[in-house]
Amino acid sequence: MDKLFNEPGLQLTIILLAIPIIFAIILMLIRVNRMIKDVMRKIELKSVNEKIAGMLPEEISALETRRQELEFQLSGNELSPETRVKDPKGIIAKTADVTDIRFLHTKRKSAGGKIEIPTEEKQLILWYLACAIFWLFVGTSVGFYLGIKFVAPDADHISWLSFGRLRPVHTNMVFWGWSSMAMVGFSYYVVPRVGNTRIFSVRTGYTTLALMNAAVLIGSIFLMSGINNSGGEYREYIWPVMSLFAVGIIITVYNLLKTIAARKTEEIYVSNWYIVAAMMFVITILVVAYIPFWQQGLGETIVQGYFMHQGVGMWFMFLNLGLMYYFLPQELNSPVYSYSLSILAFWTQILFYTLIGTHHFIFSAIPWWMQTVAIVASVGMVIPVAAGSVNFMMTIRGSWHRLKLSYVLPFYVVSIIFYFTGSMQGTVEAFRTTNLLWHFTDFTVAHSHLTMYGIITFMLFSFTYTLIPRLTSLQPPSLTVGLHFWMALIGVLLYTISLMIGSTEKGMLWMAKKPFIESVVLMVPYWLWRAIGGTMMWISHIIFAYNFYRMIKPRKEILVPQTPAEILQSIKLKPSDK
Repeated sequence: MDKLFNEPGLQLTIILLAIPIIFAIILMLIRVNRMIKDVMRKIELKSVNEKIAGMLPEEISALETRRQELEFQLSGNELSPETRVKDPKGIIAKTADVTDIRFLHTKRKSAGGKIEIPTEEKQLILWYLACAIFWLFVGTSVGFYLGIKFVAPDADHISWLSFGRLRPVHTNMVFWGWSSMAMVGFSYYVVPRVGNTRIFSVRTGYTTLALMNAAVLIGSIFLMSGINNSGGEYREYIWPVMSLFAVGIIITVYNLLKTIAARKTEEIYVSNWYIVAAMMFVITILVVAYIPFWQQGLGETIVQGYFMHQGVGMWFMFLNLGLMYYFLPQELNSPVYSYSLSILAFWTQILFYTLIGTHHFIFSAIPWWMQTVAIVASVGMVIPVAAGSVNFMMTIRGSWHRLKLSYVLPFYVVSIIFYFTGSMQGTVEAFRTTNLLWHFTDFTVAHSHLTMYGIITFMLFSFTYTLIPRLTSLQPPSLTVGLHFWMALIGVLLYTISLMIGSTEKGMLWMAKKPFIESVVLMVPYWLWRAIGGTMMWISHIIFAYNFYRMIKPRKEILVPQTPAEILQSIKLKPSDK
C-alpha cells in the first residue's frame, strides 16, 4: 500500500480529485451564507410590510410625490430648436438660433445597431436544443436503469433490455443525440453572430437536425434488437446509420463555411476556428473508423483507440472549447483574456491529441514505440489544457463576486475546473504504472464521466442558461437552476469518486493475483454509490428540462413590492386616485 501511494500518478490523481471537491465545499459555504442573509431579509421584509399596512394618508401622499420625483426623465429634446422656450421675464435672447461649434467633431449615428436574431434562426436553435434535451433525458434514463442493474442484475430477463445492448444505447444516445445536437445548435447561433451575418441556409440546418435524429433513433432501435457494428466502443452503430449522421455534419460544414464567407467582419473569430475544425475532424474520424479494409487484427485496435479519443477530444472537446470562447465572455460582458493563448491551445491540441489514442492499450501487442508516442503526447496535452484553463480563469477575474448571486457562472467555473482536472487525470492515466493499476477497471468509466459529463455536459448547461434567456427574454427560476446545479455536481462527484476508489482497490487485488470474484464482491458497495450518483444526475436532467421549458414558455410572475409605485399599488391606491 505504501509503495502504491508513493506512485506520482496516484498522488496527482488524488490532488486533481481534491480540487473540485474543495471548490464544491467553498461554493456550498457561500450558498449557506447567502441563505442566512435571505432569511434575515425576509424578516426585514415582514417588518416593512407591517409598516406599509399602517401608513397614514400624509405618508402615502409623500410617497407618491417621491415616486414622481424618481420617475422623472428628460424627454431628450430639451435643446432642440423645435422646442419653444418659455421666457416670461424676457431675459433670454436668440433662443431659436443654432450654430455649429466648428472646432468640435459632430457626432454621427452608428451605421450598425444591435444584431437582431431572425425568427427562423431562433426557432432552428431552439429545436436543436429541445431535441438534444429530449435525448439527454432518454439516454440518461437508460443509464439510470443500467446503474440499477449493477445492484439488481436480475431486474429483468428481456433480451432488448440486457446490459450488453442497453449500454451502447446509453453511450451513443448521449454522444450523438444530446451532446452533438446541442453543439451543432449552439454553432448555428455563434457562427453568424461573430460574423455579423445570417445563417446561409436555415433549411439546411433543419435537414441536418432530421438526419441526426434519424441516426440516433434508428441506431438505438438496431442496438436494442442486437444489430450492431461488432466493433469497438462508441462506434456500435452500423455504417448506414452512422452515414446519416456524417451526411448531416457534412452539409452543416458547408452551411457554416458559406455563412463565414458572407461575414461582415474582416477577421474570423477563434470560436469559428474551433467549430469548423471540429466538424472537419469528426467527418475524418468517422471515415477512418468505418472504412473496412483495416478493421482486423491490431489495425482494428489502433483504429479503435484513434476513434475513441479523437471523438472525445477533437469533436466534443474541440467544439465546446470554441463555444466557450464565445459564451463565457458574453456571460461576463468582458473580452477573452488572451487571444494568443486560445490560438496556442488550438494548434497544440491538434498536434498532441491526435497522437494519444493508443494510450488505452499500454502493455498490449501494439508496438512499444507507438505506446510510448501516445504517452509522450498525453504529457504534451498539458500545454493546451493549461493554456485554455488559464485563459478561461483569467477571463473570469474580477467577476468572482458574482458566484454569490449567479447560478449560471458556477456551471462555467465547474466545467473549467473539470476541464483541467479531468484532462490532467487523463495524462496521469497514460503512465505505465497507473495504467497497470487502473486499466480494465471501472476507473475508465469514472474518467469518461468526469470528462464527458463534468466538462462537456456542464459546458452545454452553461451555454443553455446563457443563450436561451437572450433569445426569449425569459429567465428560469433561480431555485430550480440552483437545484439542477447541485444535483448534477454532487451526483457526478459521488459517481466518479466511488468508482475511482473501488477501482483502485480492485486493481490492487488483481496485481496481488487474488481470485477475480473477490474484486466483484469488493465493488458491490461502490456500484451502489454509482447508482445513487447516477440517480441524482438523472433527476437533475428532469429539472434542467423543466428550466428549459420555463425559458421558452412565458409565465406570470408574482412580484414583491419594492419601488414607491409598487408599494402604492399594493395598498390599492392608484396615482390618479390621490
